[in-house]
Amino acid sequence: MRGYVPILLLLLIAGALPLAVWTLSRLLRPRFPSAAKASPYECGITPTSEAREKFSVRYYLVAVLFLVFDVETVFLTPWALQSKELGLFGLVEIGLFLFLLLFGYGYIWSKGALTWE
Repeated sequence: MRGYVPILLLLLIAGALPLAVWTLSRLLRPRFPSAAKASPYECGITPTSEAREKFSVRYYLVAVLFLVFDVETVFLTPWALQSKELGLFGLVEIGLFLFLLLFGYGYIWSKGALTWE
């Protein structure tokens, strides 16, 4: 059981440290509440409507674009590290993968997510 003492100590510190920092910040922070501080703030622009409004489909297309880039990066990095060992088989497989990713780019392009107006 002596081997578990450092783990238990680490768990206790990991639990106590955030609690201590949170408590100190609550005690030491300045308290000057006002109506301006309680109002919604968005990049310096005064809000003109409610927060619950419908968004354009373009926002979701940008999310799909991010996922395509993310998936591409996640799968290309290990391939790049092991490209010598994979040889021709790896080259064919990554070529097929990139060809399939072109369909995602084509969909995004056809929906107009790459043009900003």
